Amino acid sequence: MRRGDLIDSLSADLEPVQPVAGTNLLTATWLILGVAYVMAAALILGPIRPGVFEQLVDNPRFLLETLYGVGVFTLVATVAFRSAIPAALTPTLKRLAIVAVAFWVLNFLYALINPALEPSMLGKRPHCYLETLVYALPPMLFAIYRQQKLYPLKPRDSALWAGLAAGLIPAWYMQVACMYLPKHVLLFHVLPGLAMAAVGCLMWVLLRRLKR
Repeated sequence: MRRGDLIDSLSADLEPVQPVAGTNLLTATWLILGVAYVMAAALILGPIRPGVFEQLVDNPRFLLETLYGVGVFTLVATVAFRSAIPAALTPTLKRLAIVAVAFWVLNFLYALINPALEPSMLGKRPHCYLETLVYALPPMLFAIYRQQKLYPLKPRDSALWAGLAAGLIPAWYMQVACMYLPKHVLLFHVLPGLAMAAVGCLMWVLLRRLKR
């Protein structure tokens, strides 16, 4: 069979399909719902740290840290959903997200020697590390579910980014909801948030086995 005939025979029954819509709206919707859910769930268990709004107004560094955290989890969420569409995620955007997360973590390491606020146990939440993990689960599961509705070529990697994005939201929110002690922040807010990346991978493996 000639090459032209072969191509014609293979493409004879193909039908046009609608291209996958952009992920900007999906990402924005997920972020709004995810942040609203985390805030609402956290408020049910306890109020935010007393005086935190005054700290945001009076301390530019703490305000910058808080705003930067929003930018980081927004960027990671963008990577998570774009990674589920072939050719939608550029290497530059992925590297930018990795660098942004790295600087976010380095900021808290720097706070060990030069804290942004006066260290205090005011606002302590007894099980904040569990709150970080539990709050991240529903947004992560929803993100992985939506990813599978797209066409992820590397679904495990996409699930990793989904878990990381979901984990960063409560880790960020604990900055205003829980006490400010740099070591505590690293161990009980930041690390559980980062650990959700591994949870995302494990969840994808579990879901894959359940489908068999």
